[in-house]
Amino acid sequence: METKLDYIINRIKHIKKIQILELGVRYGVSTKKFIELCDSNDGFLISVDIKDFSNVIKSDRWKFINSSDDNFEEVDKFITKDLDFIFIDSLHWPDHVEKVFYHYYDFLKKGSICVIDDVSWLPYSKNQERDKEFSEYINRSTFYKILEIYNQNQKNFDLEFYFRDSGYAIITKNEENFLNKSKKIKSREFGIKNLLRKIYKRKPIN
Repeated sequence: METKLDYIINRIKHIKKIQILELGVRYGVSTKKFIELCDSNDGFLISVDIKDFSNVIKSDRWKFINSSDDNFEEVDKFITKDLDFIFIDSLHWPDHVEKVFYHYYDFLKKGSICVIDDVSWLPYSKNQERDKEFSEYINRSTFYKILEIYNQNQKNFDLEFYFRDSGYAIITKNEENFLNKSKKIKSREFGIKNLLRKIYKRKPIN
């Protein structure tokens, strides 16, 4: 069965001399997969983590930066504006995800992909397989934050969601424009008309 990570590898495996930026290493599962791809495609991987995971793997195609990924002054020394793929899997707070996405998006080539991990709260919702209230909250919050960003940038990038496991947001850069700031989406969910619809829907039929 294809794993969540396999799905992403299959999306980018055709890119020759692929240049990858990975934010968040942890156990090195994705890092090792990306190195395999770089070995096959003559590519290079830069990984960033606040903890020292420099011993996860040994490869001439890998540069590990022991730093917070929002220490832009440090990380920017090692990357150029020709990235083919960005994988965001570090601190999952929505505001942090937004901050690093806006910064590193500028380093992504037109037509290339940025993936944000852990955007589905479904496995963590009540009585589900992973049932964990905090993860449910944080993944759902990140999901809606991404929608807020997209709502202001619909011409700048395409957005897809992949909901297997903890999910991905998959962003394809369409334009070289600077991104617009995100804004709260004005919802009519709790407007008077919708509240009336709910009331009348529940009204018993005699």
